[in-house]
Amino acid sequence: MLYEVFITAAITGAGATQDKHPDLPITPEQIANSAIEAAKVGAAICHFHVRDPETGVGSRDVALYREVMERVRAADVDMIVNFTAGMGGDLVFGSGHTPFPLNEEGTDIAPPLERLAHVEELLPEICTLDCGTMNFAAGGDYVMTNTPSQLEIMAKRVQELGVKPELEVFDYGHLVFVKHLIRQGLLDDPLLIQLCMGIPYGMPNDAMTLATIANQVPDGAVYSAFSIGRMQLPYVAMAASVGANVRVGLEDNLYLQRGVFASNAQLVERAVNILENMNVRVLGPEEVRDRLQLVKR
Repeated sequence: MLYEVFITAAITGAGATQDKHPDLPITPEQIANSAIEAAKVGAAICHFHVRDPETGVGSRDVALYREVMERVRAADVDMIVNFTAGMGGDLVFGSGHTPFPLNEEGTDIAPPLERLAHVEELLPEICTLDCGTMNFAAGGDYVMTNTPSQLEIMAKRVQELGVKPELEVFDYGHLVFVKHLIRQGLLDDPLLIQLCMGIPYGMPNDAMTLATIANQVPDGAVYSAFSIGRMQLPYVAMAASVGANVRVGLEDNLYLQRGVFASNAQLVERAVNILENMNVRVLGPEEVRDRLQLVKR
């Protein structure tokens, strides 16, 4: 059991949810404002993707990240900024018997350092590192692609920049790869690991799987856990119960309850309520910076 917990708010993600929620943050202003609201009610860390303001589709445009960063740094509330570095690893095959040519509309494969362009320019305190390749989500032919050599290059550059990598673990083999990066000297203590549950075809979101993977986290690592969809809020309690911190937000779940759309602030408020009713203290951003040894810029 973890009795001092920080909350990460995953603001908007890059999934095809732009037509599934009437108020999903799309523009940099909307994304920043939603993060500011979440920080005011208890999120110590805000995790950012950006989207094309015209289409709502996920984007790697550095200018969009820059606008988000400028807005949150100018805000009257403190937050730890966590940028995704997962974009640029999207591989979509043709279906069935004809895997080639690749689906050009969905495929976005970029060299590893190009995937870090916004991190290098804007220097957030944290950026994500997806620690493996997997068939991602039910249906379709999308593969989240992160090869060992690409990840080693990205980990080395993030280490040189002084940015803390949040090590995204979607399946058991990804945690095995985290331990490989440790042996290569590419990760600095304290480690920050995110256990990502319930995403087909990764780790299922059942309690026994969560307990098993949490038990394999390297000693001394700081880790969080979340599940997508309707299990997001139950996972607030489950995460703390296995020694993990908490993540909520519209990237992973659009609803506060059945049929009721959520905002990021509402999901954070609900998480705070759950934790405080478990006698768990919610940590603020300065305490989290100390715990993770982050560099605030």
